[in-house]
Amino acid sequence: MENNENMQLPENAFRELKEGESYEPLMSPQKVYPEVNLWSVTFGILMAMLFSAAAAYLGLKVGQVFEAAIPIAIIAVGVSTAAKRNKALGENVIIQSIGACSGTIVAGAIFTLPAIYILQAKYPEMSVSFFKVFFSSLLGGILGILFMIPFRKYFVKDMHGKYPFPEATATTQVLVSGEKGGAQAKPLLVAGLVGGLYDFIVATFGWWNENFTTRVVGFGETLAEKAKLVFKVNTGAAVFGLGYIIGLKYAFIICLGSFAVWWIIVPGMSLIFHDQVLNLWNPEITQTVGAMSAEEIFKNYGKSIGIGGIAMAGIIGIIKSWGIIKSAVSLAASEMKGSSKAAEDTVRTQRDISFKIIAIGSIVTLIATFLFFWFGVMEGNVLFAVVGILLVAIIAFLFTTVAANAIAIVGSNPVSGMTLMTLILASVVLVAVGLKGTSGMVAALIMGGVVCTALSMAGGFITDLKIGYWLGTTPKKQETWKFLGTLVSAATVGGVMMLLNHTYGFASGQLAAPQANAMAAVIDPLMNGVRAPWELYGLGALIAIVLTYFKIPALAFALGMFIPLELNTPLLVGGAINWFVTSRSKDVETNKARGEKGTLIASGFIAGGALMGVVSALLRFCGVQFDYTSWWSNPWSEVVSLVAYALLIVYFVWATKVKK
Repeated sequence: MENNENMQLPENAFRELKEGESYEPLMSPQKVYPEVNLWSVTFGILMAMLFSAAAAYLGLKVGQVFEAAIPIAIIAVGVSTAAKRNKALGENVIIQSIGACSGTIVAGAIFTLPAIYILQAKYPEMSVSFFKVFFSSLLGGILGILFMIPFRKYFVKDMHGKYPFPEATATTQVLVSGEKGGAQAKPLLVAGLVGGLYDFIVATFGWWNENFTTRVVGFGETLAEKAKLVFKVNTGAAVFGLGYIIGLKYAFIICLGSFAVWWIIVPGMSLIFHDQVLNLWNPEITQTVGAMSAEEIFKNYGKSIGIGGIAMAGIIGIIKSWGIIKSAVSLAASEMKGSSKAAEDTVRTQRDISFKIIAIGSIVTLIATFLFFWFGVMEGNVLFAVVGILLVAIIAFLFTTVAANAIAIVGSNPVSGMTLMTLILASVVLVAVGLKGTSGMVAALIMGGVVCTALSMAGGFITDLKIGYWLGTTPKKQETWKFLGTLVSAATVGGVMMLLNHTYGFASGQLAAPQANAMAAVIDPLMNGVRAPWELYGLGALIAIVLTYFKIPALAFALGMFIPLELNTPLLVGGAINWFVTSRSKDVETNKARGEKGTLIASGFIAGGALMGVVSALLRFCGVQFDYTSWWSNPWSEVVSLVAYALLIVYFVWATKVKK
């Protein structure tokens, strides 16, 4: 530890261990290091507040919640270097662990709860309060932490080297390089400024359009109207950075799902059902399919196919990981019977919160959730509250492993799809026991919020624990202080959501909130006695089964079918640049160094873009607004957008060059 220059992860950190070989983390399990103190806790809380606000804005505007772990790790490293703190590695892990609650809590809240605001425009009697948003986020986050701890050993230790953990890898590299010296912080800071300014100019002044589409030229317009064929790309810096970190393979599969819906299903439906009005499950549809635009066909039919695909991919994931669930439960049960002496003998780097505390904590949290449902949501009806808590507990526990698996393999959590499935189940069951109409909608959405936050937290938490495992921190300390981060993030998200609703209004369409809009669209008919589009869900489920049979990741493909085209294509652009940057040189080491530098710059783009997005929202909130609607309706605004995007990509490729 003393010689910082020689600090690097052991050679066996990322590969599978040989027979009899063990992994020795950077910080020796036999020594004690500074981890939890006033510095790390205060800084962690500040990061949780700041990034909760940033992530909520970006998630509602673009529909992609960036994981805050990487930018927070970078800031922690920069500040501890500036403050000349000695042996700051353990402290930085705690800062990152508390701060990273922001991204996970935000994802849970914004995918579901804005749907209440969206439906409020249609049903004024629906109400949402800070209290409801705060409690559903807090209780969901706590459940996610408690349900994940029994699986820690399996995912981070037993499966060592078998899962890539892309995000945990990037964060760990940032923390290690920070310990080596502050040179890492410079490219990151510059990229943060470039990405932040770029996105700020678009969001505030509207110098160029945020999307480029093929409707720019006459031929493209004709193709879109007649054949329902259209291509779109969001030209933002933050979404491009996200694509780079996800990488080409995964971005490619997501885009395949998107292209399948937009270029095969949408034009195909227009061709087959051209003169028909398909409104079995949505009486508000009065147009024939042929009279709709490509975007309307996607919204009315394509999205539901994606929902079916995500739900089925989740079920397949549970079936595949059934063995893990069983072994984690039996391990927890045997440790509960064992003596506390065994826990004391465990090496520092393998010490968890005791399973007795986890069991008691889970029961207390479930009782608190039940009381919240009973008095805060179900208006004093015991039957509805019992049904609610049973659904939430079972789904949250089963899908915990699916969330962790997704994060371990691809670094992004498909919570929105699993939550949609929860909403559909909750709606069907609640209607069956007699809870319908607007009160049923609020109840199902709050239940969805709890489940969504629990799954989001479980997925994000496994990243923290893996970082701690590689570096050698004490899991028990990470687990304990995660609860504080959850509390702070839940309070911040509630406030930011109310601020954004006041500024933009979720029903206005100025905030994309794609997931929340989908939740609102799914739940409205179900709670009013209109049947769900089971045929479309079934088609999506069938696609997921076929993909799984051919060993194609169904979850990634289904996510692509569900998220709008313009937000998927920049992922492919970012992924392609990742491939280009990491494969150009004949020297393997150069490629690796460029790839790592690219990760830093992409992280800067994400952090800068998101933070400036918050600044832009605050300016709008204070009445500083520029009207650029007429300019954006001019095709030239999209041409300028494409030029700016090309320059951004050229800068990115140039900035990843490393000195030989």
